[in-house]
Amino acid sequence: MIPYLHIGPVPLPTFGLMVATGLLAAAYVLQADFRRRGIRADAFLIIGIAGLAGIAGARLYHALESPAEFFADPKSFIFTRFGFAWFGGFLGGFAALLYLARREDIPVLTFLDACSPAACVGYAIGRIGCFLSGDGDYGIPTNLPWGMSFPNGVVPTTERVHPTPLYEFFGWMLIAYLLWRMAARFLREHQPSGRVFCGYLILTGVARFLVEIIRLNPRLFLGMSNAQTASVVSVVSGVILWLTFNRTEVAVRRAG
Repeated sequence: MIPYLHIGPVPLPTFGLMVATGLLAAAYVLQADFRRRGIRADAFLIIGIAGLAGIAGARLYHALESPAEFFADPKSFIFTRFGFAWFGGFLGGFAALLYLARREDIPVLTFLDACSPAACVGYAIGRIGCFLSGDGDYGIPTNLPWGMSFPNGVVPTTERVHPTPLYEFFGWMLIAYLLWRMAARFLREHQPSGRVFCGYLILTGVARFLVEIIRLNPRLFLGMSNAQTASVVSVVSGVILWLTFNRTEVAVRRAG
């Protein structure tokens, strides 16, 4: 693996490089979605703010998960590149998006629909950073032909393990494609906003739950990892919202 690229005497972390690349790619996707929706807003500024909020949320959530580790050495805990909780990142980014939707005067559900494919692309590319650095996000040992070892990773292992960051890269890119096509169809049919975001909650929740089955994370709640618990919340929330939107639409049609 390649934890660092060296430009002369300067080491450049591949994880940070791929996170930055993911944010840039997400901004391009979001700008394209804004164009097809006729929304005039700066996608690059929005993704930048949401990305920083997501990173802060991921760090804060990890601190709440590991308070003893945080209070033992707060400075090192805050500035290390380890310990980013996926669900905390989602909550931080989501809160920022709600604020930005209001600031840009864009209907919240329309805004969340537009951001959903972009969020998947950014997450997928960020996971390549985890893969390149070998930061311990890999899975359990496996004898499958595509199993990999990470002897030179930041968190090294000589065992052949599931390269789960690659699974997530391909999975989230597929979800981004499906959400993009879903949005295109709903726009053609003039469907109410919100369902693409529901699809995001459901599909990414299912995907993360499945990946966690072969991850090394500890099981803490009903035999599930924290990420799996958050995934269940994501899926249930997406289904409830979808059903609520359907009932609302039916009620409006009957009233009309």
